[in-house]
Amino acid sequence: GALLVSERIDREELCGTLSPCSLSFEILVENPLELYSGVVEIQDINDNDPVFPSSQARLEISESVAPGVRFPLESAQDPDVGINSLQTYQLSANPHFVLDVQTRGDGSKHAELVLEKELDREEQRELHLVLTALDGGSPPRSASVQIHIDVVDANDNAPVFNHSTYKASVRENTPSGTLVARISAYDLDDGPNGEIVYSFSSHTLAKVRELFTLDSATGELKVNGQLDYEETKLYEIYLQAKDKGAVPGVAHCKVLVEVVDVNDNAPEVTVTSVYSPVPEDAAPGTVVALLSVTDLDSGDNGLLIVQVSDVNDNAPKSLQDHYDVYVPENNIAGIPILNISATDPDLGPNSRLSYALLQGDPAVSRLFSISQENGTLYLLASLDHEDQVKFSMMVQVQDGGSLPLSTNLSVSVFVTDLNDNAPVVLYPRPNSTDVVAPGTPARHMVTKVVAVDPDVGYNAWISYTLLQATDPSLFSVGLHSGEVFTARQLREDEAPHHTLVILLKDHGEPVLSSSVTVTISVDEMVKEALIDLTDVAPAHDPRKHVTFYLILAVILVSAAFFITIVSVGIFKCYKWRQSKELFNNSRSTLYRTPGPFHHIDAVRGGFTPPNFYHQVYLTTDSRQSDILCKKPFTSSPLGSRQNTMRNGEPGLYHQIVGTASRLPKPTE
Repeated sequence: GALLVSERIDREELCGTLSPCSLSFEILVENPLELYSGVVEIQDINDNDPVFPSSQARLEISESVAPGVRFPLESAQDPDVGINSLQTYQLSANPHFVLDVQTRGDGSKHAELVLEKELDREEQRELHLVLTALDGGSPPRSASVQIHIDVVDANDNAPVFNHSTYKASVRENTPSGTLVARISAYDLDDGPNGEIVYSFSSHTLAKVRELFTLDSATGELKVNGQLDYEETKLYEIYLQAKDKGAVPGVAHCKVLVEVVDVNDNAPEVTVTSVYSPVPEDAAPGTVVALLSVTDLDSGDNGLLIVQVSDVNDNAPKSLQDHYDVYVPENNIAGIPILNISATDPDLGPNSRLSYALLQGDPAVSRLFSISQENGTLYLLASLDHEDQVKFSMMVQVQDGGSLPLSTNLSVSVFVTDLNDNAPVVLYPRPNSTDVVAPGTPARHMVTKVVAVDPDVGYNAWISYTLLQATDPSLFSVGLHSGEVFTARQLREDEAPHHTLVILLKDHGEPVLSSSVTVTISVDEMVKEALIDLTDVAPAHDPRKHVTFYLILAVILVSAAFFITIVSVGIFKCYKWRQSKELFNNSRSTLYRTPGPFHHIDAVRGGFTPPNFYHQVYLTTDSRQSDILCKKPFTSSPLGSRQNTMRNGEPGLYHQIVGTASRLPKPTE
């Protein structure tokens, strides 16, 4: 079991600068079967001296160089590692320069001369210094180089780099000639003193100079050899820019080149055979061979990948189970209104989704369609809010597995209202005339304009404006009620006929409007008849009681009308109580709920006698009819000669009374 050295070991030959230096091996032990891994670490001894590239170095330094300027020196190389490698530099004593030893990123050392005292060419034209490199062995090994410094007259502007450090990255195995970085320096001098030549600094290792080339004129740094991430991951390249003056100025910079790993190494499988050949009667579970897998690449490039086949065990999923879509009416046919998004974590066909509308409402199938591939819902026709406000549908999302899985999503499409309907006048009817008596006081309601707007909300809120009138000072119109009032008391000499043009506007955007013409007649026949009777009747004429009889007739007719109204009310109440239960069960289907301003405010009708004014108020929010009592408005003993039976619309009146019992209960 002893492990012996079979030949002389040279660590520098085996591992170069890599530390630690190790050799691995495997030992197989039988009966029982065991496999051991072993590592032999080759320890370094201080058997190599530091070596400078040359025995002499020559520098030209201008006398105008200020103290503190640094001058890189040639670095010594020591193939040993660790403490036995190059550790420090020493400089011979002199009055002008000191030595600054710095450490690179890889731990190696390099030295720089730092001017501590200004040079004077007239006093001393040249200097001779000795640079000694020492390793850390015991005893230490060393090497020396002679440094000859020529002091020359000043080239007072040295080149200056744009950056002191440049960074670049390049993929390993990049072909030669590939540009890595472009350095740039400038020199304020003219002529040769301002012309710059780029070159590698003395700090740059010889191996780096073999892998990269530098264009002396353009400063382009390019790949020149084969880069290997597994060997070196980062290169520090020291460059300098020197002008062409008699005493050239020099600037220095550093380029850090990061090597990016590529998957250029295949996994290596090592098979250690245990039994060969394998007996035919070997029991199940018998170890036949041992496998070990390695990959020199890093990161994901060095993993082993095991593929797991997919099973369709996930149904499609959406971020939400229900979608609400709001579409303005009068839309353009064929527009997309919704994109349903669903995902399936399965792979391949198991994750390929298709979308379909489930059969339901025929109107949905006629008006909507969905893209089978991407779930976009299209509207095939123009919608009308006044026709239907809401559409509901189900969308099925199904994957492409051999046994497909699906998910159902609900979609509600709401049709929003646009102001596409102008107000429609219900009353007064065309060619109808309202009558008012002379002497009627101000603020007396003569008639009422009744209109509806099929839209909802502000689109259905109607305002009334007097647009044109025979006498604009005589009548006014309620802005929101549509009621026509006398603006002042009617005089005896008023024109017998008045025509009013009333403008009806909604509050939508844009505003829609319509107009109605109202004709009002001022009738003086009754007043003239009374004047004639007063003038020609004798003092004892039996017709002097005509006024009494007329008033008595009015009272009797009014009483008869009141009894009729009460009888009709009792009869309607009786019919309402009989149908109350049926109404409660079916009211949800008998009425369409209007918008907040979708209503009929009032309908005006009347019977003789002429000295009474009758109003029947109906609203679509009522739950039963409600007939209000008569309201006299006479301003003379005979009252007004208005005859609403003659001037009104009996058909409209009876139609509204006949439907009033089915309307909801009124609000004040």
